[in-house]
Amino acid sequence: MDIRKNVEVCYTPGEYEYFKGEYDIVVVIDVLRATSAICAAFENGIRSIIPVATIEEAQDYKDRGYLVGAERKGQIVDGFDFGNSPYSYMNEGFIGKDRAINPNKYFIISINMFGNGLSSSPSNSIKAQHGSLFPEITLWDNIYCQHKLITEKFKIKKIALVAGWSMAGCQSYQWAAQYPDMVKSILPFCASSKTSTHNHVFLEGVKAALTADVNWHEGKYKKQPIAGLKAFGRVYAGWAFSQDFYRKKLYKKFGFTNVEGLLKNWANDHAKNWDANNLLSKLKTWQLNDISKNPIYKGDYIKALKSIRAKTILMPCNQDLYFRTEENEFEKRFIKKSLLRPVDSAYGHCAANPGNDKNFQRKLDQNITELLI
Repeated sequence: MDIRKNVEVCYTPGEYEYFKGEYDIVVVIDVLRATSAICAAFENGIRSIIPVATIEEAQDYKDRGYLVGAERKGQIVDGFDFGNSPYSYMNEGFIGKDRAINPNKYFIISINMFGNGLSSSPSNSIKAQHGSLFPEITLWDNIYCQHKLITEKFKIKKIALVAGWSMAGCQSYQWAAQYPDMVKSILPFCASSKTSTHNHVFLEGVKAALTADVNWHEGKYKKQPIAGLKAFGRVYAGWAFSQDFYRKKLYKKFGFTNVEGLLKNWANDHAKNWDANNLLSKLKTWQLNDISKNPIYKGDYIKALKSIRAKTILMPCNQDLYFRTEENEFEKRFIKKSLLRPVDSAYGHCAANPGNDKNFQRKLDQNITELLI
């Protein structure tokens, strides 16, 4: 019998089912999450907080133009901006008072993509497009709606910088090609303007791992296909980092004593934090990524690249297994005002994840600062 002790942290009671075992001892610690959320909000640029007692009072502030946060039954109140979790107020580490994108200096807009569970997604849409009925969404669709938000809600006419990692980086290309007169500069990092065939095939592999779950039922599942989500996470971990990451055992820097610990973490993370249809919706958007597949360029990829007038810094990681440096080298040939600045990192695609690689973070901030001068 294995008597080794293992400690797992569940932030909500609903997460326990992903960790429970036959001989568990459960310790419940009730923490005032509102305090953590308030601290996270201040750390990420919120200047003041006004506590209220009811949803109606919060709605009154919302009607007057304030950002508001509240949850009921574990869900963000419909139409509100934030929930009770500190994660609602966090910006994944790319924004901060000590970063190049400083909320005290710039007006920053960070928009959730369709399909991610916060914006319109399979999990939260009306019955006619709920779950597996949710339509295919392209980056063109995302940027079209983002443009309406920015121009109609905020009355913005020019954008100083569109920057992003991975699919957010793919959106920066889309912005510059779709609205070339509006965008002054872009900085896609670990991204590309068109999803390669190899990248497409990788995504087919993780999709197959998810949908092989007996509970998948062609997306009409009664409960989440947990085994499929866990399989997805385990496969994904092999691509998110480079071969050198595993060769050098860098997973130990994350607190894992062996590879299995890392794989279990990725499996549990996907099982806890993703709806299966949401995940597949985002992957489909990723696969459809091509800045020329739209009414403007009609499939002329070179024409789309040449249309980008924004100052551009392309920042790949040479060890990224998704978005290869060679793709950015090709793009540079046709984007007129572009620079190619690749970075080496054993963390591969995850070099851009804040906290993983300080050298990557330093160079990212340097490039952002250069574009914003």
